[in-house]
Amino acid sequence: MSPETSHATPNRLLAGLPDRDRKQLLVRCEQVKLVLGKELNVPGDQTRHVYFPTDSFISVIAQTDDRASLEVGLVGDEGMLGVSLVLGVDTVSARAQVQGAGPAWRIDAAAFRRQLARSEALQLRLRRYASVQLSQPTPLVACTRFQLREARLARWLLMTRDRAHADQFEITHEFLSNMLGVRRAGVTRAAGALQRRKLIRYSRGHITVLDGRRLEASSCGCYRMAKASYAGALS
Repeated sequence: MSPETSHATPNRLLAGLPDRDRKQLLVRCEQVKLVLGKELNVPGDQTRHVYFPTDSFISVIAQTDDRASLEVGLVGDEGMLGVSLVLGVDTVSARAQVQGAGPAWRIDAAAFRRQLARSEALQLRLRRYASVQLSQPTPLVACTRFQLREARLARWLLMTRDRAHADQFEITHEFLSNMLGVRRAGVTRAAGALQRRKLIRYSRGHITVLDGRRLEASSCGCYRMAKASYAGALS
């Protein structure tokens, strides 16, 4: 089976490359199955691999101490993990943890740098993506400071749904608490508020988005801004 057909869902970032450039990169990648909860990056380490998710997604998490953390990015089939290498930085600045299990393409960091140097089309496309991804933490931090918990949870659920390509997914209270930077009791109240409005159904870590249109209307503006930015980068 060829690299082009071995995944049911392509990585959309790579799909936009010219055929020759995409094939030259994919032939140097290996297929891996990302396991839920697995840490892929630890702050301060050297970047060893670049990941291009297909049917999986990865949380990028800023951690201030052993207890406090906040999700500052979510990478699915629209993007890549290891984008700092595109800018010549090979030190990991944030923790990366698999949030949605499934397949991805993985390439060794050194091989990625060599291919990046060979392909102008790859450089241009990934730099556009890098500019979008690296701009995301700023509005997310503002959102965390000023927006209601329900709006922030709605944003996060929509971002996850987009990358899971499904209205149903599994997530624990503890994980949501870490991602949103709030106590578990705050997650319970926010999820309960959305459930009472029949926007979601949430039971024992299982979430179903019931009304995506109204959930988007209830989310903070960060979701719409991020969605428009990624759409522009992938066009």
